[in-house]
Amino acid sequence: MNELQKKALEIRKDVWRMIKNAKTGHTGSDLSCADILVSLYYHVLNVDPKNPKADDRDRYVQSKGHAVEVYWAILADKGFISKEELATYSQYGSRLIGHPNNKVPGVEMNTGSLGHGLAVSVGIALAAKLDQRSYQTYTLLGDGELAEGSVWEGAMAAANYQLDNLTAIIDRNGLQITGKSEEVMRVEPLKEKWEAFGWQVLEVADGNDIESLIRAFETPHEEGKPKMILAHTVKGKGVAFAENVAAWHHKVPTDEQYEEALVSLNQQLEVLEK
Repeated sequence: MNELQKKALEIRKDVWRMIKNAKTGHTGSDLSCADILVSLYYHVLNVDPKNPKADDRDRYVQSKGHAVEVYWAILADKGFISKEELATYSQYGSRLIGHPNNKVPGVEMNTGSLGHGLAVSVGIALAAKLDQRSYQTYTLLGDGELAEGSVWEGAMAAANYQLDNLTAIIDRNGLQITGKSEEVMRVEPLKEKWEAFGWQVLEVADGNDIESLIRAFETPHEEGKPKMILAHTVKGKGVAFAENVAAWHHKVPTDEQYEEALVSLNQQLEVLEK
């Protein structure tokens, strides 16, 4: 767990550098879901950067596609792409654009238009069932994304087809670009809603705690039920002045903020290394 925690901090540093260099990025969203992606890519997913199209690979869809910088950072760290390519993020001609792009090894589908990822993941998981394949499908949604009706169509279909090979995660940081999610479009009670749609729901009180996340991922599926992990995260996690601030949904740090954040992240790493 200590190594995974350190990895999450290193990934946050990569994200911070990418956004500063590119002068664009969904900073708060990246930081809130970094621990979720680290848990998936370094402990849960069966994927191989040397064979990214392996038939038996697990499938991951980043439905909240605007949080792409953390995705690129992890794919580079895992070896799907080179770390040097991160410097091209959002530059002219780069394949590392502002949303997931399936021209990049390891990316299953283009996302960014919110509300699509779950429905596509339902199709991927259903295909595995029909083909009698053992791979698992995972998808990450944002809580603001839940205002999209297609999310709930996907939720209904997943339960209808008894997709107990599908796991969805909600990055429940409570904020979106226009303010508090519950003030923009109320979605509570979330746990009860997903249960009513026929899902097994696991609520993670600290969605930035990697040990708790892994415990939820490793909890067996109830037979015939898709699994929802409702992860209560902190927008901007790891950078104190960005935490729980809606303005950091999409924001580029000043030179002073950039240095302050890197100092803080390095200090957090030093604590873990003692």
